[in-house]
Amino acid sequence: MKFQIYDLETSKLLAKGIFERIGIDHPTLTISCQGKKVEQSSIIANHHEAVQELMQTLLDRGIILDLLEIVGVGHRVAHGGTIFTKPTVVTELVEAKIEELAELAPLHNPINLLGIRAFKSYLPQALEVAVFDTAFHQTMEEAYYTYPIPYEYREKYGIRRYGFHGISHQYISDYVTEHYGLPEKMICAHLGNGSSICAMKNGLSYTTSMGFTPTAGLMMGTRCGDIDPMIVSFLEKHENFSGNQIDQVINQKSGLRGISGFSSDMRDIELAATQGNSRAELALDIFANRVIELVGSYISSLNGLDVLVFTAGIGEHSATIRKKVCQRLTFLGLDIDDKKNQDHAEEISSSNSKIKVLVIPTNEEWLIAQAVKEKLEQLPVLA
Repeated sequence: MKFQIYDLETSKLLAKGIFERIGIDHPTLTISCQGKKVEQSSIIANHHEAVQELMQTLLDRGIILDLLEIVGVGHRVAHGGTIFTKPTVVTELVEAKIEELAELAPLHNPINLLGIRAFKSYLPQALEVAVFDTAFHQTMEEAYYTYPIPYEYREKYGIRRYGFHGISHQYISDYVTEHYGLPEKMICAHLGNGSSICAMKNGLSYTTSMGFTPTAGLMMGTRCGDIDPMIVSFLEKHENFSGNQIDQVINQKSGLRGISGFSSDMRDIELAATQGNSRAELALDIFANRVIELVGSYISSLNGLDVLVFTAGIGEHSATIRKKVCQRLTFLGLDIDDKKNQDHAEEISSSNSKIKVLVIPTNEEWLIAQAVKEKLEQLPVLA
């Protein structure tokens, strides 16, 4: 559970942190505030207890003096379907719709909803706002979000491309526009444990790699991304897998973990590759190839490219992956400066590159906080 605390008036970041290993062995809370970063052990068993501990920690560390000071809480919600196209104040009806959409994001929406309900119980005075990962991609054209399966299934079950990481892609779009001007044709590569690529036209989502679920598209930490769909029925038949077992293979046992055999963390993979581990090397190459293939196809869809952005854990910190991708795009006149890339500079393209290449840390929490602030400002003022 990640969190950031902002001052409503100044937009100043007061604290940020993360609860890790919730409900398993040795859970921890890492919190940064007042210029210090502290990691403390915890005994939390679930997300509800994590929220309780967070509230107490904020009080103990003097970040707030009273829980009543917290006037709004924003929540990242993975799947909003076609129902939620913008940040939405949480009501009982909204909660019910998020729960309905859990069938489309079973690993995400139930946990998102649990967080919403936990914060409501501890902060009943605060305005709860849901910000949806799918909302940014509502600008995609029908020809990009419709799957070539019988059309009736789109209408009956809502089977279509939704796209995810929308909050991150929107943050990058806003950041680039503010600091470099609005690019006509931009590709954002959000590369992390979950990875997606978004092609944008004039700052809006044009097409994206994640689809009906967050499993589609790129190879990820434990998710396979795009594969031949007949592999599923083949494994069901020959391994006698149930639907749940297939889900586990595709979502939890594939990707970097499945190919390397030992880790889903790109840092572990890169280290092992330097030590001659052939499966780690293969995992690196497959990951980079998938990114290159999608970036290449999106350049074709956009009919050119002005800006390429790398973001998220791998995108921000892996100079190796960035170099592997960019080396295969030199035919476009794209050229990166090796030293800038190794130093993780914001702009890593060389002075003679025809395409600007940027490395920008994403900040979904900031965008969510701004959405909450906007909703609070829209509330009627009581006389």
